Amino acid sequence: MKRVMIVGGPGSGKSMLARLFGKQSGLPVYHMDKIHYRAGWLERTREEKDLLTHEVHMKDSWIFEGGHSNTYEERVSRADTFVWLDIPVALRIFRVLKRSLRYYGQSRPDLAEGCPERFNLQTIEFLHFIWRTRRSARARLMKIYENPPQHLRVVRIRTKSEFAAFLQAPTGQTC
Repeated sequence: MKRVMIVGGPGSGKSMLARLFGKQSGLPVYHMDKIHYRAGWLERTREEKDLLTHEVHMKDSWIFEGGHSNTYEERVSRADTFVWLDIPVALRIFRVLKRSLRYYGQSRPDLAEGCPERFNLQTIEFLHFIWRTRRSARARLMKIYENPPQHLRVVRIRTKSEFAAFLQAPTGQTC
């Protein structure tokens, strides 16, 4: 594995899996949220995100976690492994709230500096986004999972034990 695409809904464990697998494999890790936001929670334009995402895709090796589905086609064409964290929405919402408490007032490791966790109207809007997109986002990932290009190895993780099995296998080869 040289280029690993990790996807799933917010709170599915993408960042954690990317960090852990990056340590294990030695591959460089890239977080979409660092591309999505600048300090102060300022969202980059779609064009900026497309360009920065393309720069990561073109690297020789990477673990790239996160969304920006606008660039999935390019990422899939460059990736050799597609890891989908298909976690139930209720658990994901719980995890988002839990990490917001854990990192309240601080920036998480997978976010740009100057993006402290908070509880405000944006938090409510984000939870609503998770709920509103639960079916459409999952359907898009399901299409990739069920009909991958021939070069792409696909892995679907739905439970803690599958998560652990992926990390315990030599370089994630079996799951």
